[in-house]
Amino acid sequence: MARKRILLGVAAGFGLATALSAQPVRQRLWARLLQLPPAQHRIALEADIAVPMADGARLLTDHYAPQTPGTFPTILIRTPYGKRREAGINGLMWGIFAARMAERGYHVVVQLTRGRFASGGSFDPLVHEAADGLATLEWMRQQPWFDGRLGTWGPSYLGYVQWALAAAAPPELRAMVPIVTGAQLGSLTHLDSAFGLDTLLAWATLTSTQGGEVQPNPSWLDIVRGMFQLPGQLARGFRHLPLGAADAQAIGRTVGFYQDWLHHTDLRAPYWQQRDHTANVAATSAPAHFLSGWYDLIQRELLADYLAQRAAGRTPFLTIGPWPHTDPQLLLTALQVGIAWFNQQLKGEAPEPRQPVQLFVMGEQAWRGYASWPPPATTTSFFLHALGALSRAQPDAAPPSRYRYDPSDPTPALGGARLVGDASGPRDQRPLEARADVLCYTSAALEHDLDVIGPVRLVLYVRSSLEHTDFLGRLCDVYPDGRSINICDGLVRLVPGSGERQPDGSLRIEIDMWNTAIQFQRGHRIRLHVASGAHPRWNRNLGTGEALASGTTMRAAEQLIYHDSAHPSALLLPVV
Repeated sequence: MARKRILLGVAAGFGLATALSAQPVRQRLWARLLQLPPAQHRIALEADIAVPMADGARLLTDHYAPQTPGTFPTILIRTPYGKRREAGINGLMWGIFAARMAERGYHVVVQLTRGRFASGGSFDPLVHEAADGLATLEWMRQQPWFDGRLGTWGPSYLGYVQWALAAAAPPELRAMVPIVTGAQLGSLTHLDSAFGLDTLLAWATLTSTQGGEVQPNPSWLDIVRGMFQLPGQLARGFRHLPLGAADAQAIGRTVGFYQDWLHHTDLRAPYWQQRDHTANVAATSAPAHFLSGWYDLIQRELLADYLAQRAAGRTPFLTIGPWPHTDPQLLLTALQVGIAWFNQQLKGEAPEPRQPVQLFVMGEQAWRGYASWPPPATTTSFFLHALGALSRAQPDAAPPSRYRYDPSDPTPALGGARLVGDASGPRDQRPLEARADVLCYTSAALEHDLDVIGPVRLVLYVRSSLEHTDFLGRLCDVYPDGRSINICDGLVRLVPGSGERQPDGSLRIEIDMWNTAIQFQRGHRIRLHVASGAHPRWNRNLGTGEALASGTTMRAAEQLIYHDSAHPSALLLPVV
């Protein structure tokens, strides 16, 4: 509901602002609405400049410029999602943000990436961004207003293109703001050795039907109609097997890059390595301010880039809030943080005194500052026990717990790190906990607040009737009124030979449950889910080992979870 209020406020503000003809009035309105410092300059827009790429393709580009004598740094934003009026509210947003930056003393260049809307060339995601970014920089070098100081800004795909440009180490690049993104996105596609069906099919549907080959220049009516049709389209695709035809079910035709990503399953192979810029992250000297969310689907990739820069002796900044990937509050914060960061790095303004890492601690509902990520913490084991108990006490002798996972009725995802906003974020998990294929282990009510900040892991001792199967762990915060709110989760996909075989034939496995910052408050309980899926966030494991793109045969798995002195399954929490 809060996200909807923010969107409505921005939309209402845009309507009112455009109705007022005087630019200073519009500027004051936007500054107040977006909680920005006062505008300093009137601006002008040169729209739809055809910027040439190395192969002759021309990418449409807008240039927002301060109308004040003097030199100003440049901010580059390259986007596949529309830059002004091409994509409804989404496209307008980038234009609104660019104008606000320009009003505060920047040349802002917003460019439609290759093959998007009216830009030339064909859209092949992740392929051309390094070359096209460098060609755009070469064009800027030839402009009389470019003074050699460059910053880059943008979330998700707009962040990936920042790393693609940074890989060439252009000397003009002096500041970056990567937001909910990573220098490589292959691990987002092949998520924990599974397939990120929810993210990839949703993204393929959105980019193919709006601004892509199906509707290169959709009307606003087409865009609104498409948003209403999207849930039904995705539901058809999510249900369908084989996955190689899920795009045709959702969209009505096959999508080239979806097919490529589905079939290229080895992230170490040349296909993905050519699209992976992580090797250059540590060497990138441009100061970076990373922004992410505890429910963001690219959180791990962003934190890996942050840690690579830390390991190289750099001091990147990091801000993580309580947001999923498409939360409007995340974008507003990114705009505010980005302007402040560019003021410091490109204009030499004195920074505000603050720790370089700012984390929003859920539960406490407060921001905390730290010197680095992750903050010092003690790994504390909460052991699984019979009858669904979870405690710090070592388990005694007890029979294993059982459940049956049936891929024809896959355990669904409810909230969490998903792309589509209405399906993501914190949700009450009680409907999921009523299913027979979800085991719950719950602590006693806490006598004191418990702060958990950092990476969460789960060690399980398991046995399955199938060699091909999944195990999932999910951490939840249980309120005194019974609400069970998801905090973070993770999955491991087992194939023959994976896991650590125990003398009795069981397997010891470890699950990366991602990262969080949560204060479990006094009177609350800690709950752990153990299951074998969260469809469609991870594609369902069919149990047969068939090829990812063509598999259709389904086998149910009988799962055992051990929790005794010889098999001490445990949730590992970083307690601060």
